Amino acid sequence: MASTACELVWLKQLLQELQFGDVTQMTLVCDNQAALHISSNLVFHERTKHIEIDCHFVREKVMSGDIKTEFVNSSDQLADIFTKSLQGPRIDYICNKLGTYDLYALA
Repeated sequence: MASTACELVWLKQLLQELQFGDVTQMTLVCDNQAALHISSNLVFHERTKHIEIDCHFVREKVMSGDIKTEFVNSSDQLADIFTKSLQGPRIDYICNKLGTYDLYALA
């Protein structure tokens, strides 16, 4: 979440410098509920042993309103195609959701 939050902040600053419009709040989608609770709740961190700087950075961006976090079910996580080895039907489902198509399919 921290590296994605850094990328979102960078993109927001780039768009503002290019005067490409007004970007107010960005949505960061995650399938880990524990990470979402830790990043949004100030008291929840007492249950964990180690809080890294990354967590504090994400929490700061959530509290300032720059980033909004949302939960996505693991079965609906489209990023899995880039990070996991998947079976045929799952690949077809994600490719359909992403709007991709087979370049080599007969027309």
